[in-house]
Amino acid sequence: MASTKQKEKFHEELDLLEKSIDQAHHLIVWNDEVNTFDHVIDTLITVCKHTTTQAEQCTMLIHYKGKCDVKKGSFDFLRPMAEAIIDRGIQATVE
Repeated sequence: MASTKQKEKFHEELDLLEKSIDQAHHLIVWNDEVNTFDHVIDTLITVCKHTTTQAEQCTMLIHYKGKCDVKKGSFDFLRPMAEAIIDRGIQATVE
């Protein structure tokens, strides 16, 4: 029979695992030939609360690599951001 201390440790580890699984989603912004650098930068600052430097770096990665993981978190946290980015005419997915 497991001791109370072992049960507590198990539940703590289970809570940490659930939190890490919940944070396992990524907001991906995809490159296109339509949107300007300034529009993408402004969108990342407004929607994702990036600093100017973060937004500029992500935009360069999007342009040269074709996509960039701009935010991590739970699906419920990222979905409204993806929708807001899409509403601005930029391709985005939550994976």
